[in-house]
Amino acid sequence: MNRKARLKASMMEYVEGTIFIAPWLIGFLAFMAFPLGFSLYMSFRQVNVVATGMTSRYAGLKHYKAILLEDGSLLYNDLIPFLQKTLFMVPVIVIFALLIAILLNQKFAGRSLFRAIFFLPVILSTGQVVSELLTQGEGELGFMSRYNVSGFIGDNLPSAWATPLIWILSSFVLILWYSGVQILIFLGGRQTISNSAYEAARIDGAGPWATFWKITLPAMTPFIFLNMIYTIVDLFTFPTNPIIMQVRNSEYGQYSALIWIYFVIISFFIAIIFLLFRRTMKSHEKAA
Repeated sequence: MNRKARLKASMMEYVEGTIFIAPWLIGFLAFMAFPLGFSLYMSFRQVNVVATGMTSRYAGLKHYKAILLEDGSLLYNDLIPFLQKTLFMVPVIVIFALLIAILLNQKFAGRSLFRAIFFLPVILSTGQVVSELLTQGEGELGFMSRYNVSGFIGDNLPSAWATPLIWILSSFVLILWYSGVQILIFLGGRQTISNSAYEAARIDGAGPWATFWKITLPAMTPFIFLNMIYTIVDLFTFPTNPIIMQVRNSEYGQYSALIWIYFVIISFFIAIIFLLFRRTMKSHEKAA
């Protein structure tokens, strides 16, 4: 094939690829890029709603300063406490999902039924339902009130960490409801591990504990990090998320600034996960 023919074939592939992604690209530009850009633009403006519509004037970094620097702002009253809750919730959900996925991968009667039971809340539980259940205290573990666990935690931990920990334990059952997708991902990841690896480990005399640490956990590492990213994104849109609730009640320019600060914080969390994943995978490669 001469150079002209190769160039023509390359151009055809480029045109075909462009045609295939065109619907997504048009949709992104029309429904995502413009709203994102407009939101960033409005975060630097003071917006007033009047009878004839909406007016705005340039406000500079006023909203960002109010959120980041002023005491009692949305950042310190709502966002930081929620981030503290998230630091507890992410490992709880991921570890629970991993253990349940390992159990559901075993062969026992009714396995498909139990898989459906763990995934059903993801389908049936809307944000309003979860919020109402949390308000009624239906997600609390029974031993919390029986043994005064909340009082013990409050007496032995600083209030900054005691409050989110007590909240998580008070809504523990409902938080675990949101582990259905993570369980499904771990089940799929478990299927990628060859049974011959476990058979070889049993022949070598490895017990279940050693098999888990030497075979299952290293093979599931990519799926653990995937679930951590999914859980972080999911929690940042959780029904009880105070930032989402504040956005609905704040002035347009102010909540636009709040959302962009929120976006940067989420990106920072995800960047940390990616960094940890890269380092973990490199250490596994060196060990291998």
